[in-house]
Amino acid sequence: MDFDTICDEILNSNDQIRYVGIYDYGELYDKMRPGISSYLSKEETEISLSQAIYRWSTRKKTVSKIGKPIFAMAKYEKIYRITIPIGGAGLILVTAELNANVNEIVNKILEIQSKHSDKINENQF
Repeated sequence: MDFDTICDEILNSNDQIRYVGIYDYGELYDKMRPGISSYLSKEETEISLSQAIYRWSTRKKTVSKIGKPIFAMAKYEKIYRITIPIGGAGLILVTAELNANVNEIVNKILEIQSKHSDKINENQF
C-alpha cells in the first residue's frame, strides 16, 4: 500500500490540516503542510504514535460491549489531534489548527480510510 498517497490525499483534503502520519508495524509515513513547523521532533512524534497505538489496543477491549472504536480526538492548547485505525496494527494521526472544522476533517479522513481499506487489508497478509 502506498501510504504516501494516503497521506497526500488527507493533507490535501483540508487547508487546516497541519500534519498527517500513518504508523504501521513500526514504520512511520508522514507529511507536513509546507511552510509549517512541527511542534514535535520526529522522535517525539514516533513515541507519541506508539503510545497512541497502545491506547487503541485498550479501546478494543470493550468492543463487545460498546462497539468498535472509529476515531479519537483530543484538543490541545495549540492543535487538534485525531487518530483513526487503519489496517491491522496501523494508525492514522492527523493534527489540525484550532480554527478547523474537525467534524468535517474526521468525515473526510474516514472516507479516505474506507476507500483504501480493502487495499490495506490485502497487504496485511
